[in-house]
Amino acid sequence: MTELNSKKLEALTEKVMHDAAGALAVLMAYLGDQAGVYAAMDGAGPLSSEDLAKRTGLNERYLREWLSANAIAGYVDYDKDANKFSLNEEQATVFTREGQPTCLQGFFENIVSIYETYDKAVETFKSGKGRPWSDQSTCCFCSIDRFFRPGYNANLIDNWIPALDGVEAQLKSGGKIADIGCGLGSSSILMAKTYPNSKVVGIDFHAPSIEAARQKARDENLTNIEFVVARAQDFEEADFDFACVFDALHDMGDPIGAAQHIKSALKPNGTFMVVEPAAGDTLADNMGPINQIFYSGSTVVCLPASLSQEGQYGLGAQAGEARLTKVLKDGGFTSVRRATETPTNIILEGRP
Repeated sequence: MTELNSKKLEALTEKVMHDAAGALAVLMAYLGDQAGVYAAMDGAGPLSSEDLAKRTGLNERYLREWLSANAIAGYVDYDKDANKFSLNEEQATVFTREGQPTCLQGFFENIVSIYETYDKAVETFKSGKGRPWSDQSTCCFCSIDRFFRPGYNANLIDNWIPALDGVEAQLKSGGKIADIGCGLGSSSILMAKTYPNSKVVGIDFHAPSIEAARQKARDENLTNIEFVVARAQDFEEADFDFACVFDALHDMGDPIGAAQHIKSALKPNGTFMVVEPAAGDTLADNMGPINQIFYSGSTVVCLPASLSQEGQYGLGAQAGEARLTKVLKDGGFTSVRRATETPTNIILEGRP
């Protein structure tokens, strides 16, 4: 056996302990969200575990243990002299200010949903087969919508669409929009509300998500939107001025076929916007914590979804601009450019 380097072993072990602590901290954050503890602490000032028990109606002993874990994680502040806990502004915006781009509870919920079906993830990984999107935990669909929605609210209307050539003016005056892979419909509804003169068609192959999207549209009393169950490769609607796919092209078994069909459904001067997770073109370009998160999620959710579908392309959530551009050009788009970006997304504009 090769002799162990004690310093390397110590550093690696310390890293693993930090990662394990973080994994459990995410679960504690999810508990605090679902039980309303962070919400009860927001703006309340310093509280003892007894004070918090009175505010929430929860068991004081459980709260004391939960608060201790959160204090060590840095998720709540702890005053050792007063033996009280509080939530500062930064903590509140991350853990309980629903709808703000900085709130990460949708992300935490998504991680919990992945662990919920760990046995299927292990089985899929060992078998090498695909795993349909519909086979994920129902919590996965809601959490992905919850996680991505604030980012869409913050960027789609103010940054991404204005970065495209002529699209914003078209949609304001009245156009036809295809939102492909729309999931629970948050992006579709946002566009329908922002551009009342345009018609929005939300398209997704997952029927339960489409039904939830339809209900959300009914709740909003929107009349310029419809949702249909269909695949990206063969939906029936056509003559679109603008088509978009948000964080979903890499999940498709046949993204080239999807691009070809989307191109055929666009008007000759139409625009295709693809929003994908930020990534460089090689693993060496992606050696950061956000990339690690995307690769990990892709291993158990995105890649299995693609490999379960016709085509089995397996693009992965860290495809990078070069591979995405090739997919779009192989699908018939003659012009592809990076229109804009955020720390977590790249936005490509494709033209027929």
